[in-house]
Amino acid sequence: MKQPAVYIMSSKPNGTLYTGVTSNLPKRAWEHRTSATTGFTSQNNCKFLVWFELHETMDSAITREKQLKSGPRIAKLRLIESTNPTWRDLYPTITK
Repeated sequence: MKQPAVYIMSSKPNGTLYTGVTSNLPKRAWEHRTSATTGFTSQNNCKFLVWFELHETMDSAITREKQLKSGPRIAKLRLIESTNPTWRDLYPTITK
């Protein structure tokens, strides 16, 4: 799935959130899950992909990521719960 995407990783339901952008969501989510890279997600155990949005261009994905990062946490929680109310890990849905 080589396509620009904005995504949110979580440590647990309603836990620590990380918002990111990538051109290869399965690869990037795997890196977060396995702590292949050090940083915020590995330090805060953000291993669960709980929301993502695909984009046509990287520019639009980056714009959306900036919008989400600049907004309040409650907006991210509502976004996640609007499409994933049980906070299930979506990683298996993107690796099939």
